[in-house]
Amino acid sequence: MSSPISKNSADVSLSVDEDELQLEQLGYKQQLHRTWNFFENFAASFVSVNFMVAIRTTFFLGLLAGGPQAVWSTYLITMIFMTLTALVIAEVCSALPLSGSIYIWAAASAGPKYARFFGFVVACWAISAWIALVAVTNQSTTNYLVSQLSVWEVDFPGGRSNDNIKWRTFVWAISQGFLIVSVAMNYLPPKAYSGVFRVATVLVFVDFLLCVIWLPIGVHNTYGFRSAKDVFTMTYNGTGAPPAWNWILSFFFSAPSFIGFDASGHVAEETKRASIIAGRGIISCVVTTAVFGFATVILFLFCMPSLDVFFALDAPQPFVQLYALALGKRPSIFMTAVAVISNTLSSTVLIVATSRLIFAVARDGVLPLSGWIGQVNRDKQPRNAVTVVFVFSAALLCTILPSQVAFTSLLSSSGVAIISAYGLIALLRLAMTPHAFKTSHLHLGRLALPIYFVTVVWNGLIFAVLMSPFYFPANAQNFNFACVIFSFVTILAVAAWWFTPAEKWLRQEQIEHVFYSADGHPDATVSVAVDPSNEDSEK
Repeated sequence: MSSPISKNSADVSLSVDEDELQLEQLGYKQQLHRTWNFFENFAASFVSVNFMVAIRTTFFLGLLAGGPQAVWSTYLITMIFMTLTALVIAEVCSALPLSGSIYIWAAASAGPKYARFFGFVVACWAISAWIALVAVTNQSTTNYLVSQLSVWEVDFPGGRSNDNIKWRTFVWAISQGFLIVSVAMNYLPPKAYSGVFRVATVLVFVDFLLCVIWLPIGVHNTYGFRSAKDVFTMTYNGTGAPPAWNWILSFFFSAPSFIGFDASGHVAEETKRASIIAGRGIISCVVTTAVFGFATVILFLFCMPSLDVFFALDAPQPFVQLYALALGKRPSIFMTAVAVISNTLSSTVLIVATSRLIFAVARDGVLPLSGWIGQVNRDKQPRNAVTVVFVFSAALLCTILPSQVAFTSLLSSSGVAIISAYGLIALLRLAMTPHAFKTSHLHLGRLALPIYFVTVVWNGLIFAVLMSPFYFPANAQNFNFACVIFSFVTILAVAAWWFTPAEKWLRQEQIEHVFYSADGHPDATVSVAVDPSNEDSEK
């Protein structure tokens, strides 16, 4: 009779063998470590999204656009439709659990004829968006730290204002420091990095519990709660937009709070039983974010001071001053410290997802220095891809120096790119491949077509919101550069598709093999797996 240990070892080995076989059937060779389970896969998306950080970062935008009523109502709507979007993405992920999944998902969803074009477009969108998210997250971490200067009324040469080049340089230097820390953690061995996932996930919930338990006590003992009438019915127009569009602009707050849930797919080749677990990781992330995020939104609406007081807070991260008002200056330091550490860990997990995306694109041979970028080290990690993320994120942070307005547009542009990818995949599934991907363990069945349609409309609306000016009338000072950045990236993608030889990246026979394998086509055969160290290898 076999012992429990030997039985468990056999089960793990069988799972890994099945994962490697599926990867080989899709035309790729197992190169990355495959040691992560459901928790790590879930954490990749959950920590990347980090609902606590996301809500605090854009909360003031929701209040400016429509007031408390718009904040909670748009978040409730976003919960529903982002869950439907996650179902669409998880369905494709289950059939194609590959690193850098999102551009392969788009390519396969288009079908073999148009796969290469849409693969190029979404690859460029995704790379630019995820690198921008890394940069923005580190700058957001810095905002928590430097906001303590406002709490303690510490003078800064020239003032704590974005109009002051010394202040912008100060913010830039600290942001670069946080980026270096986040990158350094990505050099941990895979088993050790599992601890990062666990600590990061726990910290998100610690942050949540502190706000749920400690913050209300402080508010009760100081300035008092807002009334239910204020929370659920009060409106506000701080954008100058017509009333209907002003309310819709509150999606500037709610939609970015869910962006990044596809990270579970990016780490699929490092996850055991990926065809099942990665899709579940996506759905679990969105549902968990929705439930706890909505509770956080309602809590913050009851605990915030009057709108006049809240809008008068002049710190880069207003919640740091809000914590000081409710809890006192010294206790607020602890809340800030938790947020800073949580944000830093979110940044390092974002780098994990981004590096796997870049590794996958390089593995397919389209990037300059693809042979080097697509290499893995002896721990079976794509450290060269991590280095690429660091270089480009550090470069994007340098845009803080000339203009804070241009840098903050990166947040909107990254959201536009990811939302566009979600919506495009749903559109392609609806119009091009509605009955494909029969190997998916999370197939939507008869509900597929209605869900695809609703997902397209929903993400189209959010695309319009994130491209819109936020303040009206629009001028040079408040112009939303997201439309410029997104258009530039899209033109670059189309040019790359046009000028890159067809046999160089996502070759026709390669994408046909991926598509028919994911669809369970009987004619799909196992081809020689991709090996980035050999540029002439067959795929």
